[in-house]
Amino acid sequence: MNKIAVIGSGGSGKSTFSRKLGNTLNLPVYHLDTLYWNPGWIETPKDKWESVVRELADNDQWIIDGNYRSTMDIRLNSADTIIFLNMSTLLCTYRIVKRRFMFKGKKRPDMTEGCEEKLDLEFVKWVWKFNKNERPKILEKLKNYKDKKIIVLNNPRDVDELIKNLKENQNGE
Repeated sequence: MNKIAVIGSGGSGKSTFSRKLGNTLNLPVYHLDTLYWNPGWIETPKDKWESVVRELADNDQWIIDGNYRSTMDIRLNSADTIIFLNMSTLLCTYRIVKRRFMFKGKKRPDMTEGCEEKLDLEFVKWVWKFNKNERPKILEKLKNYKDKKIIVLNNPRDVDELIKNLKENQNGE
């Protein structure tokens, strides 16, 4: 596990999980939200965005978290491991609302300076509809990557168990 792509709905825990995974495996972690959004919530231009992701994917070791469907194939092609955080709609919705209140008026750790936490209706709708609209597309896409190690984590207990097992393996237990 040297190149790990972490995907899932907003609020699924991608960034928190990726940080824990990076600490456990001693791999650099890249949060796509941090790279995509410029101060003031300005998007990175499409042509530049693709080259940023290609450059990251060309590195020998990484954990990259985020969806960004336009560059997902770049990351999945380069990854040796794909982890899909397949969490429930209710959990993800709860987490994005909680996150809004935890970081109200400030940026969260995995976000660009100048991008204070916000919760707009479009994002809430996207999270709410993710399992209906996006999950089937992701599961279908993953069928094209049979040569990769694919891990689907369906609840927070699965997430904790994977981290625990990896820590034990790192410690030679």
